[in-house]
Amino acid sequence: MPIPSDFSKKVRMSAKERAFSQIQRWIIDGTLLPGERLVDAELAEALGVSRTPIREALQLLEIQGLVELLPRKDTRVKNIEKEDILKMYSTLSSLHALAAEAASLVILPEQIEQLKTLNAQFGDAIANETPYEAMELDEQFHNLIIDISDNPYISSFSSSLQIHIRRFKYVFLKQPMSGTHASVQEHSAIIDAMEERDYEKASVMMKKNLIRPMHELYELI
Repeated sequence: MPIPSDFSKKVRMSAKERAFSQIQRWIIDGTLLPGERLVDAELAEALGVSRTPIREALQLLEIQGLVELLPRKDTRVKNIEKEDILKMYSTLSSLHALAAEAASLVILPEQIEQLKTLNAQFGDAIANETPYEAMELDEQFHNLIIDISDNPYISSFSSSLQIHIRRFKYVFLKQPMSGTHASVQEHSAIIDAMEERDYEKASVMMKKNLIRPMHELYELI
């Protein structure tokens, strides 16, 4: 397996948590490709842990739908299905549009400034061609709006979808930057609408911000 040796090791985490977090990231960023065979002994050596936490981490990743554990056979990274893009993004866009609508009615000035800061950092990450950082900042932007909306159901369902959408987003962010620059502009439009408490416009712009990359990703994969 193409396991890098220079990854950063997080502290204050159990062996299982560290293995889970790192393997999940390798799957998301494409270090471990769809269909890749996962060998617990090799992963254990790379991460400096025993095979038990690796196996426990792989079981959690199977629950998330990122790996397939085949009885008496190989453990492999789950394949990406192109049609899933349309299903996942359309669902997520509706959830996030609802969050933007609700957040527009209660958002505070300091939260507007937080969104502006995150969007500026997102733009910088794109300009610096650091796609994983850009992906994380984009998620922070959207997650802050979900937090402001104060709807635990949106938060729960969105988190489950994001685990899989991250893989698609990473593919998108590794492409030429024109599409992601559009996302920065869409974020700005969402912020402006929320600052004006125009919940309808915020909802429409949020949905556009997710539907546009859905179509672009579908063509790329």
